[in-house]
Amino acid sequence: MFKKKPNIKPLSSIRSSDRRKIAEQIISDFQIELPKTEISQDGEQSEPVDQAPGAIGIGALRASLLPEGSQSARFTTTAGPDLKQVSGTIYVGSHPGDEQRVLWMKINDRLVPSVYTLWKHPQIVPLLHTPDVVLRKLQGGADLMTPGLAGPPFPSGAVKGAIVAVASLEKPSVPMVVGICEIDVAALQHVRGAKGHAVRGSHWAGDEVWAWSLSGKPGGDAPEHIEGWDIDENSVSEGAKHLSLDDGENDSTGGVSIKANEQKSQGEPHNQYVEGEEAEAYEVILEEEELSTKDIDETFWMAFLYAVQHHKNTNKTDANHGVKFPLPQSLVISNFVLPFLPITTPAQASMLQIKKTSWKTAKKFIKALHKDKIVKCKDRDGGECVILDINWDDVQVTSFIPYKLPKKDTPGAESGGGGGGKAIAAGGSPSDSSIGQSLKLIHLSRPKNQLAPIFEAANADVKALHLPSEIRPIIMAYLESENLVSERNKRLVQIDPILANAVFDGSSSLDHEVLAKGTVPRDALVDRITQSCSPFWVLLRNDERREEVKAKAGNAPKVHVTLETRSGNKTVTKLSGVEVFHINAQPLAEELQKACAGSSSVNQLAGSSPKNAVQEIMVQGPQKDAVVRALEKRGVHRQWIEVLDKTKGKKKS
Repeated sequence: MFKKKPNIKPLSSIRSSDRRKIAEQIISDFQIELPKTEISQDGEQSEPVDQAPGAIGIGALRASLLPEGSQSARFTTTAGPDLKQVSGTIYVGSHPGDEQRVLWMKINDRLVPSVYTLWKHPQIVPLLHTPDVVLRKLQGGADLMTPGLAGPPFPSGAVKGAIVAVASLEKPSVPMVVGICEIDVAALQHVRGAKGHAVRGSHWAGDEVWAWSLSGKPGGDAPEHIEGWDIDENSVSEGAKHLSLDDGENDSTGGVSIKANEQKSQGEPHNQYVEGEEAEAYEVILEEEELSTKDIDETFWMAFLYAVQHHKNTNKTDANHGVKFPLPQSLVISNFVLPFLPITTPAQASMLQIKKTSWKTAKKFIKALHKDKIVKCKDRDGGECVILDINWDDVQVTSFIPYKLPKKDTPGAESGGGGGGKAIAAGGSPSDSSIGQSLKLIHLSRPKNQLAPIFEAANADVKALHLPSEIRPIIMAYLESENLVSERNKRLVQIDPILANAVFDGSSSLDHEVLAKGTVPRDALVDRITQSCSPFWVLLRNDERREEVKAKAGNAPKVHVTLETRSGNKTVTKLSGVEVFHINAQPLAEELQKACAGSSSVNQLAGSSPKNAVQEIMVQGPQKDAVVRALEKRGVHRQWIEVLDKTKGKKKS
């Protein structure tokens, strides 16, 4: 289900009472017995205690299933060959010493554990087994076919509709796939020659839920062995013998063939344990209802209204809602129609084309919009029709009700149709959580060792981080305690041995001059001490507080925007460093592509570490202003942006 990246809304904390209710629902749904042993917060069991069964441990059991401080968020994704819309809730939490991960998913009011939960809690679901070569296919999104099961015997709980886990025969105690039984697996007496689906995969180690992390780190590695799963090694080995090696090789519904040496030499070895490897071409097995010309006309018309309303809602304060007139007819189709077509399959993409409308051409389509007073257009020299203005308050625009668009990685979107990333036009992705965020950059300073006497004399913590506004009172307190302020001129400060050694060390000609005079302007002293401190910075997002975010050493980051000339006289605009400002490079590149009516690309910045990769966005043309506007929509202030214009050989602020 989570082969494609789901759209996850911002996380919110779970109230303690709700967390207890969810944990108790988990205990009830999965019939988890109350522990007779103490369970620590990280899910580890201690030695049994001498008390009645179930008398202790219920609180710890709840905390181990859904730890304190857990958060939740709604998500949407698509599943199945028809890309059916699926929505639900993820529950994110972390055990002591572990990183925050998705622990549970609620789909159709049913709680499903992630592999991270199963690695901490053995036996809460039945565990099935399959060869490693089959497991790798399951981790690609395939379903487990009946001949791929290692058995019998099978766990008694593996009945139709039950949530089960799947592990490989090579690591029988480590669940790697979570799915739903399509048949009564527990009742199977044999699998040799059997056909059909056994388990429909929902989540696996390697999918987008497994890889999700607030820090952006990759998914956690599976353990080599997990204690607690009730596994009879002899039974598993015996069950593996029932796997057929040659039965049903020509049966596309579930025959078994694991003789890797006898597979086709081209591409990845074929395996009939899993669904789909014998399926015909996508266009053949998908029957699409033919759309009439009237249907196609209406779809194009609604797509344009969607685009207009989208611009109006996402650029409320901009002149003309972020649209630059005149709009050529090619831009109207590419930015205001195609991205907003509800295309989910290649067949739909082939039908929803301008030439299959009653207008046949983009020019006649724009003329029809003009006739209906939605736009104002004009013919240019050469016969091209351009839009000069849009009636943003037209009743068709204001009363339009948006429909759901497919994600950019659906087959329809990849086949030239709209949806997802291509449905963004110039307004930004609906799933781009950075749009509208509030950012606050705080500069901090930590005194170096040579400045310690000054801070200690003012009873200030030498190891603490101080705001620039906090340093001046500390210095003034030191000056007053040592009586260093000149009586004749309050703006002058006398230099004592501590200031001479810590601040004016003779490294510059100015130092020698100050030491010779024996005095220094008070403001100059404050600036010098502030500059001598080690710089730190904290970036707060939305409602974050300073004490919640760890400060980072060094100067505060900036987004680097560079204008370069390439291929002779072509100008490109590059920007990098957006990740630190909680901005995803890909949605930003898609927005800039639409806003600038030119191509864009995202690649790793040359020289950046693969472990902490920095992405570089490149857009055709001199697009500094468009880039700055897009960054400001995401909370980045202009003073945090550094522009370098290499086309003129000089730096611009």
